[in-house]
Amino acid sequence: MINVNNIRIKFGDNEVLKGITTTFDRGKINLIIGQSGSGKTVLLKTIIGLHEPDEGEIIYDGRVFSGSKSKFKKEIRKEIGMVFQGGALFDSETVEENIMFPLEMFTNITLEERLDRANFCLKRVNLENANHLFPSEISGGMQKRVAIARAISLNPKYLFCDEPNSGLDPVTSIVIDNLIKEIAQEYNMTTIINTHDMNSVIEVGDKIVYIHEGHKWWEGTSEEIFNTNNVELNNFVFASEKMKKLKFNKV
Repeated sequence: MINVNNIRIKFGDNEVLKGITTTFDRGKINLIIGQSGSGKTVLLKTIIGLHEPDEGEIIYDGRVFSGSKSKFKKEIRKEIGMVFQGGALFDSETVEENIMFPLEMFTNITLEERLDRANFCLKRVNLENANHLFPSEISGGMQKRVAIARAISLNPKYLFCDEPNSGLDPVTSIVIDNLIKEIAQEYNMTTIINTHDMNSVIEVGDKIVYIHEGHKWWEGTSEEIFNTNNVELNNFVFASEKMKKLKFNKV
């Protein structure tokens, strides 16, 4: 479980997060949604320690993460897997080397053990025999799968994904959604996904947190989101559907 308690962050005079409190349960897929500039990316980065809150606490299973010493934070970071927007693979390293990078950074296991783990992770994301290819030699969807394989290489308790479907076609987006869902359930990981993709909200989200102008404006389930009277949330959720209808009316 991850507890977010009254988180506030300012950049200069601009208060980006305004007292956000929520809980992300163990083994659940939690989605953070909101318009660009709403603060959702800052919230995600704060939870994983890339930003330090001005007020409030981030707590991992009873362990206060925010404001802690770097050595303590490093121990918790060993339990975190991260899928960055765009994949963020190292272009000069092979698929295999990308997946082994966290193992080299956070463990003392042998090269043979690292290779075994890399092969296991590649098999789990259905990319066997891609070991020696470079990111430029594989598709965008395959790059996202490599990023997921790297994120689970340390067998994390917590999985974070920043816009995992960014730049992907609808069919590939569904493949990535299903893969994340399968892995999260299989390993009982607390999973937090930052997304604009409404298909993800419908298909994989156990809990949805909607951020609006730095506030937690709404939270609930994927079923509840379609029956809410929250005006700002409805405008956000149904914007894409309105665009689809407009497009079809013009055909």
